Amino acid sequence: MLSLKDRIELLENDLKAVPPRISVHSDLPFAILRYDPHEEWNLRQQVRLLATRLNNIGKEVVTISLAELLWEAMSSTEGIDTLIELEQERGFEVAQEQATIYLSDEDWSPLPNLLTQSLKSLDPKKHIVFLTRAASMAPSIYQMSRLLDEMQGRTRVMTILFYPGTLEGTTGLRFMGLKDREALGNYRIKIYG
Repeated sequence: MLSLKDRIELLENDLKAVPPRISVHSDLPFAILRYDPHEEWNLRQQVRLLATRLNNIGKEVVTISLAELLWEAMSSTEGIDTLIELEQERGFEVAQEQATIYLSDEDWSPLPNLLTQSLKSLDPKKHIVFLTRAASMAPSIYQMSRLLDEMQGRTRVMTILFYPGTLEGTTGLRFMGLKDREALGNYRIKIYG
């Protein structure tokens, strides 16, 4: 298995290539860089360094935090206090299900819409997006495979999802390494695993 440093180096080389070699589908210009959940702090530092190196060669890196999108969604719905009350009254699972509804239902604040809005002003010819803080969706608020499926056709901006999880076999990803989560291997994008 490749180290985090090696995976980042492969990603960097593919981002610097002309044309870039990160995506398989033009209507889904995403790739995943998988890292072990315990590497979160090291990854954050490495992401900043990678962004600097890419910026230094004329690529413009924009970092979008999934945690910030989550908070934006919660504050634009019934608010975090409502979720806290729901958890106190009915338990964590019910509150988590409600958060998922907020991020999924068109009547609320769907995560794909928030991400699409964040990408809307970016230029596919000059910007690269680093999508970070996916762990904020743990344990089961919103599945990253679902987000990627729903982003198909919504942007042309190259986007790298930094994915905290374990690699099962050659293509299966288990979010946060949670043993009760199925290792998904049906991603249709390049994985730096």
